[in-house]
Amino acid sequence: MPPHQKPPEMTILFRKRPRFPRAGIVLCIAAIVVLGAESATAQNCFLFFCPPGSQPGWQGTPVPDRQVEAARPFFGNPDVSYATVYAESNSEPFPVPALRLSDVDPIYLRKSVYYPTEEPPGTIVIDPQAHFLYLIAGGGRAIRYGVGVGRSGFEWSGSATVHNKQEWPDWYPPKEMIERQPEIRRMMSELQSGIGMHGGPRNPLGARALYLWQGNKDTLFRIHGTVEPWTIGKSVSSGCIRMINQDVIDLYERTPVGARVVVLSSRASIFRP
Repeated sequence: MPPHQKPPEMTILFRKRPRFPRAGIVLCIAAIVVLGAESATAQNCFLFFCPPGSQPGWQGTPVPDRQVEAARPFFGNPDVSYATVYAESNSEPFPVPALRLSDVDPIYLRKSVYYPTEEPPGTIVIDPQAHFLYLIAGGGRAIRYGVGVGRSGFEWSGSATVHNKQEWPDWYPPKEMIERQPEIRRMMSELQSGIGMHGGPRNPLGARALYLWQGNKDTLFRIHGTVEPWTIGKSVSSGCIRMINQDVIDLYERTPVGARVVVLSSRASIFRP
């Protein structure tokens, strides 16, 4: 509308407010209270540990502009199903439980995808906005994994290298995290390198960790597993990249020390279905 043109007058219509029975109002209030409690539970789960039996599984349909992923993962064998890829493993020092597929939006399950890039094979590219990690395979292909990333205020971007890798790593939370979440202090004990938690099935780093450095400096960011698979596809961590345990084990096997890691900025998302 030209700046000199007078805006059209608006007519506001008022409708008589309907009267609801008192019983109906009570039921509505009760429903709101229940939904609010469920929302609070979900938020608490995302911050650190979720009380047993209260984890909020993924419910709903994939985002409309994303096609539903096929029920089969990737590569050569068409008979391999996601139930097999994410099955229970008892060959580890600690048991890795089967992934309950209903906990994760199917788009975040491991898959081979078309991904043309100038990065050489073996490079890890992380797209925080789309919540994907790509392991470049060459020939315009990559293995895509769903990830959880840093919540608001904890995002980061840039390049790094995998300085070292550990199976079932111990966890040493930084002082800043303990100050923000003092409740985790009760879960810590004195370890060889300070206050921390031994590796194991309740350790938030999960089954594997890849430690990211820039030059001779530890970034303090990790790519690691999780005991909260329902947070995959969400921005909930303190900056680290979390993966389903079966996925981080797979990535660990494929990624050597010294591999290049590129973390895109949140405005550089290049999601490909």
